[in-house]
Amino acid sequence: MTPEVSQYWQHFIEQQQLPPNLQPAEIYSFGNTEQMANELARLVIIGQKTATTSAIELYEPDEHVPQVGDYNVILDGRDRPVAITKTIMWIVKYNQVDAEHAFLEGESDRTLAYWRSVHEPFFKAEYAEAGQVFTPTIACLCERFEVVTERRELR
Repeated sequence: MTPEVSQYWQHFIEQQQLPPNLQPAEIYSFGNTEQMANELARLVIIGQKTATTSAIELYEPDEHVPQVGDYNVILDGRDRPVAITKTIMWIVKYNQVDAEHAFLEGESDRTLAYWRSVHEPFFKAEYAEAGQVFTPTIACLCERFEVVTERRELR
């Protein structure tokens, strides 16, 4: 954890009166470029992006799998903390992800058609990299989150 993230986290747990030894479940940014990470962080802060999706099968054995109640530090494209979220989630097959979840992901026109148009190629690439084959029945972790603190300068 960088000093900047540590300070941000410490301020949060003191402000929320949480146990001083509590650690964030994950510290991450969305997307795979600085520009995308900045845009998606901004969408989180303004309340437009309140969900994300991952393939359960692709988590490494030693990797943290999100759990209900997790606190996560969201980073911008330069790895600066911009928000802390709390996780709410459920598991569903890829082909059963609904329009509501696509809308909550907050990207582009927020439709299920758009969601599928970007998630299918993403998951196909992720599965290929893992030496597996994507199918429409893969189990997806549909994670919803609420922002519990943010940096207002990104609004």
